[in-house]
Amino acid sequence: MNKLFYGWMVVAVAVIATLIAAGNRSVPGAMIQPLHDSTGWAIQSIAFATAIGLVLFGLGAPLSGYLMDRFGPRRITLFGLGLMAVSMALSALMTQIWQLNLVWGLLSGVATGVVGGILGATVANRWFIQHRGLVTGIFGAAASAGQLLFIPALVFWASGLGWREASWIMAAVSLLAVLPVFFFMKDSPAEVGLRAFGAAPGSAPMKITADPGIMGRALRSPTFWLLAITFFICGATSNGLIGVHFIPYAVSCGLTPTTASGILAVMGAMNFVGTLASGYLTDRHDPRVLLCIYYGFRGLSLLFLPFATTPETLILFAVLFGLDYIATVPPTVALVADHFGRQNVGTVYGWVFAAHQLGAAGAAWAGGAARDALGEYNLAFLVAGMIGLAAALLSLGIHRSPRLAAAQG
Repeated sequence: MNKLFYGWMVVAVAVIATLIAAGNRSVPGAMIQPLHDSTGWAIQSIAFATAIGLVLFGLGAPLSGYLMDRFGPRRITLFGLGLMAVSMALSALMTQIWQLNLVWGLLSGVATGVVGGILGATVANRWFIQHRGLVTGIFGAAASAGQLLFIPALVFWASGLGWREASWIMAAVSLLAVLPVFFFMKDSPAEVGLRAFGAAPGSAPMKITADPGIMGRALRSPTFWLLAITFFICGATSNGLIGVHFIPYAVSCGLTPTTASGILAVMGAMNFVGTLASGYLTDRHDPRVLLCIYYGFRGLSLLFLPFATTPETLILFAVLFGLDYIATVPPTVALVADHFGRQNVGTVYGWVFAAHQLGAAGAAWAGGAARDALGEYNLAFLVAGMIGLAAALLSLGIHRSPRLAAAQG
């Protein structure tokens, strides 16, 4: 009987860390109303702290990627989880708005960015050659599952016990996640005398060493900029526009907030399915073609959204859009690894992911500005649909390593 490859243990532990990071990232959205009701702080002020956290979540990814490439994911993940526990514990004690900016903004943003953005891509590319796309899809699904799991739990804890008690619970959960990472995570297959899964038979275990000059070369590469631009569009059209503004749009169509949030949950469930399927397909097909299909499908669904004004049509949109909400992640990570090397995924993908979050932040603001100026979201959705179609065309121009492309067929 074949012994289970140890990389699957590392995946399981990293999935736990990803779930916890997604839970911590969900705290502001779940607890903004209880915090406002308890403290009297303006919603705008609370939202500002949340925005700080989102920006630092994105900017924390390149730093995390660089550190993981240099020092390994184990120590950086332990640091991120510890910082999550500290930020949640301090948030339970805050009494001033500047403290909110510190803990929900600075500390939580950095902590979740250190773990949530890069860990899955780093583990997948260090431990797997075969099934790499599937493993990346598992981590994308874990991020979606973390939100689906923790948002209702946080709402339940905050409404039943209070937001301070909910913060203490999240601090404890984050601290407990340190244990499996400390005992079971390894930085690379060579650390346990193994090769990456799918490596050539007879090859020696390879110690993974990052190239310190990789970003200088990446910044001169058109491939890097195409990946960054398309992922910027991904963030703008998903987390930024739909993630922030779908519920207000649905409410403007006459739905109740409860019904709108239920439709958003359908989108999250479809996102879970779509990301896993995307990982499977990435192992078998050209990632550039997959990205073209995903972005094209997304663009068309966004062009349809202004005409979706009933519960039935909004559910249809949620199903269609949810299937490729973050399905772009596995092929994007695969293209980064193919072109820049598996050992440099953390560093390079960290900056590509930062572009994603900057796109999300920009679209979140622009969608609100369009709504305030025009009284509706239609123009924002139509523009998002057009740039989604543009991303589909740009994806076909991404260069891929001929050797790795031939190996995949």
